[in-house]
Amino acid sequence: MPEPTWQRSTYSEEGSARVFLATTPTGTILLRESDDPTATILTTGSRQLGTPISAFTCESTSGNRAA
Repeated sequence: MPEPTWQRSTYSEEGSARVFLATTPTGTILLRESDDPTATILTTGSRQLGTPISAFTCESTSGNRAA
C-alpha cells in the first residue's frame, strides 16, 4: 500500500495540537494528532466521521464550546 499523503486540518491552529488526515485508495479516512509519522493512526469512514464534524461545526458557529 502506498504511503498516505497527510493534510493538516484547517481547524488546527498554530501552536496547538494538530490533526492530520489522509485517505486510502479504498476511501478509508486516516487520522493522527501529530507531526510524527509513527504516531497512533485512527481509521474511519466518511459517514462515521461526518457526525462529530457536524457537531463540532454547529458548536463553533453557535458560539458554544465543547467541555
